[in-house]
Amino acid sequence: MSAGPADPRWAQLKKQFESMDGDGDGYITDAEFSEHFPGLPAEALAALDREADADGDGRLSFEEFIRLTATDD
Repeated sequence: MSAGPADPRWAQLKKQFESMDGDGDGYITDAEFSEHFPGLPAEALAALDREADADGDGRLSFEEFIRLTATDD
C-alpha cells in the first residue's frame, strides 16, 4: 500500500489502529488484540506475531499494521 496521510484508506487504518492501541503508546500488543478480539485463539495471536511483527518486539507498530492490512490495489 503506497498511501500516506492524505489517502482516505490510510486515515481509516490510522483510526482503527488508534482504537486498538489502548494505552496510546503507538503499538498494539497481544493483550490489546485480545481485548479488541476477545474470542481470538492463542494460536491466531502467535501466527499474527510470526507474520506481522517484522522487528520481533512482540507488538505491532502502525507500519506493521499497515502491511498486515494492506491489499494489492
